[in-house]
Amino acid sequence: MEFLDGYSTAWLLGLAAALLATGVVAGILAGLLGVGGGIVIVPVLYHLFTLLGIDESVRMHVAVGTSLATIIPTSIMSARAHRKRGSLNRELLGKLMPPVIVGVLLGTVLSGLFSGQVLTAIFATVALLVALNMAFKRDGFALGEGLPGPVGTSIMGVSIGGISTLMGIGGGTLSVPLLNAFRTPMHTAVGTGAALGMVISIPGALGFLINGMDVPLRPPATIGYVNLLGMALIVPATMVTTSWGAALAHSIDARRLRQVFAAFLAFTSIRMFYGLLA
Repeated sequence: MEFLDGYSTAWLLGLAAALLATGVVAGILAGLLGVGGGIVIVPVLYHLFTLLGIDESVRMHVAVGTSLATIIPTSIMSARAHRKRGSLNRELLGKLMPPVIVGVLLGTVLSGLFSGQVLTAIFATVALLVALNMAFKRDGFALGEGLPGPVGTSIMGVSIGGISTLMGIGGGTLSVPLLNAFRTPMHTAVGTGAALGMVISIPGALGFLINGMDVPLRPPATIGYVNLLGMALIVPATMVTTSWGAALAHSIDARRLRQVFAAFLAFTSIRMFYGLLA
């Protein structure tokens, strides 16, 4: 295949093995911690592309675009499962969906304007905030009783959609802690966040695919900013191993595990900031 010309068989096999491992790790952590795969996939792909020598100008764009593409099938399956269990709140989803879509469109436009360094800085900043929240959040903490008014809800939705698109993550990473902070029951927050992941990932991935057309220096098997090899290997691995993580969750101290994952995110954030400054 023409787009694989110039790459040795050993290099391509190494890339495939690393992408498959990315899906395995993302799936297990998603099942263990209830976090979206994107918050794992993006930093792992970023580090992988760094090791493989992928040019810095496209490294983060391809990591984010590929992550959004992998979220599409998993978010659809997750949203359907939560709807069957009754944990998807249609009224809540109806209030958040319009501003989230606006945020996704805004994030898609900005992703075509921002450099890889800007995307990296955004991910590093938000990842550090998520890590701090996971490590130090107090039980019972709340921002209010129920969603804020129409203006506050709109700001929250646009922020979730825009930031999630620029980071390559599903809606759950930001929406679940925010909804829970407004006294939304956790199972409802998770179910609604899964549906928002579908709303974010489909147009977001399409935007990254369009924005990256004809951009030079992308890794092999990449259309736009979506790596097809990554999507083909990460998606099935994630789907299989999420159930493994869920099973392991019953035998592992979840609080300690969340602290370890918070440390991973903090380390990733610091390394990204270091790379930007260096």
